[in-house]
Amino acid sequence: MLDDPLALDRMFQALSDQSRRGMIDRLGRGPASVMELAQPFSMALPTVMKHLHVLETSGLVHSEKIGRVRTYQLRKEALDSVERWIAERKAGWNSAFDRLDQFLADNSEETAVK
Repeated sequence: MLDDPLALDRMFQALSDQSRRGMIDRLGRGPASVMELAQPFSMALPTVMKHLHVLETSGLVHSEKIGRVRTYQLRKEALDSVERWIAERKAGWNSAFDRLDQFLADNSEETAVK
């Protein structure tokens, strides 16, 4: 599990918004400026900046300012943390379902024998 549960909370909170997920999808194709990220959305630039701030605070993206242009880039290793957390939960659930399957199979055999 992640060492910092608060960091995981921030990542899931950042991913909970459709606009931010859209920005993450766009950044999956490569770095983009604020204007490029804002272009597909019908929202004011300050709102886009707030969304980007949430993404950066969560650790999912990194920004760099060169001259007057701020460029954002996806931090793929941050998504690895989310993926690892989900995989750990999924493994636990699969194990529980495997035990349930075995229990039901054992009881089914006992019922058939009686």
